[in-house]
Amino acid sequence: MKRRMFPLFLRLLILMAAGPGVVRNLSEADPADAVPAVIKRTNGGEKWETKIDYADMDNWLAVGDAGKDVDVIYFYPTAYNKESVDAPDVSDIDDAGMRAGAQTVFEVQASVFAEDCNIYAPYYRQVSAEYALTLSEQDTTEFLRYSASQDPSSALDYYFEHCNNGKPFILAGHSQGSQIITQLLSGYMKEHPQYYKKMIAAYVIGYSVTGKYLAENPHLHFAERADDIGVIISYNTEGPGNAGRHNAVVTPGAIAINPVNWKRDTTYAGVLENLGSLNTEGELVEGFADAQLDLERGVVVCSTADKSLYAIPALAEDLFGPESYHGHDYGLYYANLRENVKTRIRALINRTDA
Repeated sequence: MKRRMFPLFLRLLILMAAGPGVVRNLSEADPADAVPAVIKRTNGGEKWETKIDYADMDNWLAVGDAGKDVDVIYFYPTAYNKESVDAPDVSDIDDAGMRAGAQTVFEVQASVFAEDCNIYAPYYRQVSAEYALTLSEQDTTEFLRYSASQDPSSALDYYFEHCNNGKPFILAGHSQGSQIITQLLSGYMKEHPQYYKKMIAAYVIGYSVTGKYLAENPHLHFAERADDIGVIISYNTEGPGNAGRHNAVVTPGAIAINPVNWKRDTTYAGVLENLGSLNTEGELVEGFADAQLDLERGVVVCSTADKSLYAIPALAEDLFGPESYHGHDYGLYYANLRENVKTRIRALINRTDA
C-alpha cells in the first residue's frame, strides 16, 4: 500500500456517494435503449450517443492478466467533479480528474482482490455529484438505469467476449459503482444467464440492497454466510452516533451482512476477530474495527474506530450523518474481505470437484 493515499480519498468522499441516489429496479420500465427524458435534458447526456470502444485498452483502469483462475470486474465510485458551473454534468471517458480519483480509490478497494483474481476495471462516464443531487427519486432511478445500460454494459460485453474465457468471476464496487452493479444484476445478468451462472459473488459495498429489490429480482440472492456462492454481499458502515440520522447511501429496508463474522444476525464481532484494517496512511495494521449489525437500519455498526479519523468530513454530515464511515467500508474490514474472497473461491472449487 502506498502512503498518504487516504487524505485524497477523503477529499473525494462527497463526490463518491453524492452521485445518483437510491434507486429501485425498473423491470417494468421502458427498454434500456429508450432514452429517458432526464437524460435528454442533462447537460452532457448526449455523450452516451457515442459508444465507448472497450477494445481500446486506454479505456480501462485495469485489465487483469495475472494468470489467476478467477476474475473480478470492479466499478469505482463517483470521481467526476465539474471544473466550472458551465461544464457538462456528464464526464468524458478521458476526464483527467475522474481518472485520477478512480486510480486513488482503486488502490484501497480493488486491491482486496489482487491476491486471488485478475482485476478488470473499466473507465465509465459519470454524472457530477452537484447535478445528481438536484434529481428527483424517479429521475435518479431512470438516470442510473440508463447509464448502467451504456458504458458498464458495453464493458461487460467486451469482457465476456474477449477476456473471460469461461472463468468464474466476481463483481465488486463501492457507492455509485455499487449502484451500477445493482442495475447490472437486475438487468444485464438477468438477460445473460449464461454469464450469471458463473458469478461467484457481487460485493455491493457502500450502497443499500433492500428486500424489495430482491423480491423484484427473484433470480438474485443475498449472502447468508461466508461461503455461499452466486450471492450479493452488501453493507454500509456507521458509528453508533449515526442511529436515526439521514445517510444518503442507507435505504429503508436495507439488509446487510457482517464483514467480520459473516453472519446476518446481531452477533457481535470484536476487534480480535478483525484480521486487519487499513489505517489513514493506507497501511494494513492489526484490526481495530469491531462490527455488529443493526438489523432495523440495515447497516454495520463500528464502535471502536476513532471517529475523528474515520468519520465522514464535517461538511458532508448533512448527507451522511456525523458518524458515517462510508469512505472506509473496505478499509476497516480489508483483511476480512480479502480472506472472504479466498473462502468463496475455495467453496466454488470444492463444489466443482464434488
